[in-house]
Amino acid sequence: MNYILFDGAVRNNLLPYTYTRPVADIRVGILTIREKWEKYLGFTTTTITEEYLEEKYPMIEAERNIMIDASILPSEALASIIKDLKENQCVVYNEEIIAFFTTENQEEVDFDTYEIIEFSEELIQIQNTWDIFSKNGEAIKADFKLLTEDRESEPISSTNNVLNPENIFIEEGAKVEFATLNASTGPIYIGKDAEIMEGSLVRGPLALCDHAVLKLGAKIYGPSTFGPYCKVGGEVNNSVLFGYSNKGHDGFLGNSVLGEWCNIGADSNNSNLKNNYAEVRLWNYETENFAKTGLQFCGLMMGDHSKCGINTMFNTGTVVGVSANVFGSNFPRNFIPSFSWGGASKMITYQMRKVNEVAEKVMARRNVAYDEVEQKILEHVFEETKKYRKD
Repeated sequence: MNYILFDGAVRNNLLPYTYTRPVADIRVGILTIREKWEKYLGFTTTTITEEYLEEKYPMIEAERNIMIDASILPSEALASIIKDLKENQCVVYNEEIIAFFTTENQEEVDFDTYEIIEFSEELIQIQNTWDIFSKNGEAIKADFKLLTEDRESEPISSTNNVLNPENIFIEEGAKVEFATLNASTGPIYIGKDAEIMEGSLVRGPLALCDHAVLKLGAKIYGPSTFGPYCKVGGEVNNSVLFGYSNKGHDGFLGNSVLGEWCNIGADSNNSNLKNNYAEVRLWNYETENFAKTGLQFCGLMMGDHSKCGINTMFNTGTVVGVSANVFGSNFPRNFIPSFSWGGASKMITYQMRKVNEVAEKVMARRNVAYDEVEQKILEHVFEETKKYRKD
């Protein structure tokens, strides 16, 4: 069977992260949404997404296809139903169609002719940017079970202080010495060739993905996820870094989400709670206004390739777009458009020539090519987000 993950109605609510990836490639828990589906289904998947992303994330259509809403995180029960779908059948969850069978001959899908299969068990759905960190604990626990069931962890070194070692899983090649690992509040997963350096204090749930590093004396509160090749230090609480991003020094990051290729300067901090304890509002690209989150704690939302200088201060509920460079004293505004350069006093456009130079250097440090495909994606986002920049 051919499985295709589609962006669905929530794509714009998940900007700035979906400027540079389909919904399926958002990381929440240990795995990306795509990786979860592929493990549950036992098949690779392709994607229906924005046209400018198709070269990097192509869609492959077969004679028989099952379309799946990528904002839904799979469960064993849901995957079982989807694998058994037949022609003219669809799965409905909370009155929304989340999966359906289609053929290459169908020019249009008429759901009035479909047999509806209601799915009533509770699922995790990522509908807003803040869901990525607020639902991360549930997602880590589900992924931990999926990845470690019937497997044996690498041994935990005796130099570590450990609580609930049965809730800790260490993959091959990982290094953990002289750290404190408290898995009584949730599982701790340490990926292949990852490292937790000496003096680190970790309270689960934690996902430290392949080749990621916790630096000396890091203080990590779960639920937190650090994707492949991330480097993390200082104090972090309930945050998700997708991959290849750095917060390598002292400073606080809380209730936040960073995309890929981000860098947080030394001693930078974000606020995750308003002084009056009021509900946090976040910039929403769909409405082009600030939207209620229903959350009291909400920090920094930063898109791919964005960076900040040393001692940067971010206010509660700040959204930074793609490839912004933020620096200087005082708090910058709590919506920083993509390709902005500057800080609280002034923002100018970060021109594509400089963006390309930096991206090429940054990615080369991790042996990843900044090729023509990547460049065209950023150039498209640059044009699409012009309306938010004032100069």
